[in-house]
Amino acid sequence: MRDPIREVAIVAFGQSRHVRDSAETSEVEMLMPVLHDVLAQTGLKAGDIDFTCSGSSDYLAGRAFSFTMALDGVGAWPPIAESHVEMDGAWALYEAWVKILTGEAETALVYAYGKSSPGDVREVLTRQLDPYYVAPLWPDSVALAALQAQALIDAELTDERELASIAARSRADAASHPSAQLRGAVPVGEPLVAPLRTGDCPPIGDGAAAVVLAAGDTARRLTDRPAWIRGLDHRIEAHSLGVRDLTDSPSTRLAAEHAGAFERPFDTVELHAPFTSQEVVLRRALKLDGPGSTVRINPSGGALAANPVMATGLIRLGEAAARIQRGESDRALAHATSGPCLQQNLVAVLEGER
Repeated sequence: MRDPIREVAIVAFGQSRHVRDSAETSEVEMLMPVLHDVLAQTGLKAGDIDFTCSGSSDYLAGRAFSFTMALDGVGAWPPIAESHVEMDGAWALYEAWVKILTGEAETALVYAYGKSSPGDVREVLTRQLDPYYVAPLWPDSVALAALQAQALIDAELTDERELASIAARSRADAASHPSAQLRGAVPVGEPLVAPLRTGDCPPIGDGAAAVVLAAGDTARRLTDRPAWIRGLDHRIEAHSLGVRDLTDSPSTRLAAEHAGAFERPFDTVELHAPFTSQEVVLRRALKLDGPGSTVRINPSGGALAANPVMATGLIRLGEAAARIQRGESDRALAHATSGPCLQQNLVAVLEGER
């Protein structure tokens, strides 16, 4: 969906310092400083927010309805209009965006968090698979990403040298990022699941993020340079991996088309590509490799520098919006994904004031 009648913008973004293990910190303790940060950026108080939406996973937390405990970070009083998605926080942002478009809210707080350190996240993510034919085989997320990488290499669409260069560029870009888990030069690493090495894969870590959305003149009042959401759409691939071409992402391309991504060039792109091979797929789907392209891809370092599961996609939108707010970008694309081998994909087009 693009060119909505009502203008909606991201007016604040904050995230935690992403770490390998936050055993000493609960989800609420991890989340509260981030929520206080985004509210302070706008001058709003919790009672000024019309709608709150969160994204997280009970599978990571290991208990049912775990998101209700995180609401303690928002505050129990006054009562709030609240919703939750068992998805990456980018999809919570989509719900909040629709809520504002319909006129049911003027402002919205969106947050997401994930702690991957307590368990084996590779096994946890198998629960996203088809429960009848694939999940019983227990192929983990890295093994499936390796199948995708090998398919790309077999199709001569990439090679191990290019994958290593993607990892090096991403982590070098994160060298000065205060929230990144991995900074600066990171070795290619040891073989993990052929053809992927440890350097091709995201770090396991814990973290949280939040954004504030606002409509029209409210957004202009809350920040000097709102990051306007000009288009936002999400699509899904077939659930069965066997009927998909793993070297392509039609759902990303379709979501981008409906969001208006192909109308004009971008100067910044934040891709949710946890594996180096997935960046190759996304660049092709989004037509980012054209002659003379000067677009900056993942200047924050992307998911290869920090990958708090269930918050990484929301961070891509937040990072793109923050660059617009700082005046470092005029038109940015943000992408979020969920599921094995880029199964579900969301694309947002963000712009500064016209």
